[in-house]
Amino acid sequence: MKTKLTLFLLFGLFAVTLQAQDVDEIINNYFENTGGLDKWHAIKGIEMHAKVNQQGMEIPITIIQMADGKQLMKFELQGKELVQMAFDGEVAWGHNFMNMQPEKKDNETTENLKRSKGDFPDPFLDYKDKGYKAELLGKEAIEGTECFKIKLTKTPKLVDGEEKDDIAFYYFDAENFVPLVVEQEIQSGQFKGQISRSTFSDYQEVDGMYFPFSISEGIKDMGSQAIVIDSIVLNPQVDENVFKFPDTNAASEESEGNK
Repeated sequence: MKTKLTLFLLFGLFAVTLQAQDVDEIINNYFENTGGLDKWHAIKGIEMHAKVNQQGMEIPITIIQMADGKQLMKFELQGKELVQMAFDGEVAWGHNFMNMQPEKKDNETTENLKRSKGDFPDPFLDYKDKGYKAELLGKEAIEGTECFKIKLTKTPKLVDGEEKDDIAFYYFDAENFVPLVVEQEIQSGQFKGQISRSTFSDYQEVDGMYFPFSISEGIKDMGSQAIVIDSIVLNPQVDENVFKFPDTNAASEESEGNK
């Protein structure tokens, strides 16, 4: 009986170790196929220029992400530049689309942005050092393509004042080892309980690395919004002021002076 128990425990340990090796092999192949770990570690910032189509109107978008957590997402609409989200490492803000004025985000949003710093430039890069956990759940077909399904558990985030597990499911192409789909349960707001889905395609080369140039964001089985990327700049030179909450008093005084 003791011998059988020992063999059972050893088999279980072997299975867990093999599963971990399989996950790391998939992740390592992903980074190798998209440029190599040295190039990924050398990324200190990414600037993307893209566009979305809303009711026949093409809207330009700029997205900037930096290794220190700073980020910016802005778009142009009818000649005006509006910030959807900006974060300078301490303060998160964006324009109120009703009055077009900049407003600071709530404390919970700001805290979650701080906690997501480890996602740059990719959440799987050195994921163990970040305290993240990756698990291989097997294979699953996505629109006819065989994929590895990996569960990624990241730093817990705040949801309505409570800490909740931050879990996402990634589907890696079993042949090319690149992510095709990411799914995650929405934990608050109008679509609470629904599954958000991001789909990636049209991988193109940028300075010896490969990134998706077509991204669809939406709710699973409820439609999505296509984002077409025109260009990606690695390690861009960025004015730090673009991340900062604007001095509304100074802007008001300048406006008055120009009258």
